[in-house]
Amino acid sequence: MSLVLRNLQRVIPIRRVPLRQKIETLRRILGVRRFDLGIVCVDNKNIQRVNNTYRQKNVPTDVLSFPFHENLKAGEMPQPRFPEDYNLGDVFLGVEYIFQQCQEGNEDFYGVLTVIAAHGLCHLLGYRHDTEAEWQEMYQKEKHILDELNKLTGTNLQPLTKNHF
Repeated sequence: MSLVLRNLQRVIPIRRVPLRQKIETLRRILGVRRFDLGIVCVDNKNIQRVNNTYRQKNVPTDVLSFPFHENLKAGEMPQPRFPEDYNLGDVFLGVEYIFQQCQEGNEDFYGVLTVIAAHGLCHLLGYRHDTEAEWQEMYQKEKHILDELNKLTGTNLQPLTKNHF
């Protein structure tokens, strides 16, 4: 199905083709290419507004995920009953926030953007990191899909949740 990649900000230039290719590869690794997916790139002001509206946290952040199938348990695949249910949901990437964090940590922006997109995809598939047990499960899933991506692309990306707990 389709991957919709929207860039709704003008603060940080985004090379959409390489980002789309990495996200398509992540979808293939996760086995969710038959599901629609929305990736929305936003600036600090807009990610902060969305974060405040949905999480009551009035600060910018790196990623917010809005799953279409809200009650998935970690590792479950959605079981659509109708054609319109072939939807994973939307991932909002706070690209300005991510860019600022990369500058502070002297990290590769597109590498980190890919890792954060993978993190958001895991959230769409029911993974959480509110407890240490959930963190371990999510970390293992992220590590697995990033290891597969690294093999295919020659990169060395590591999970976002690596030092969460």
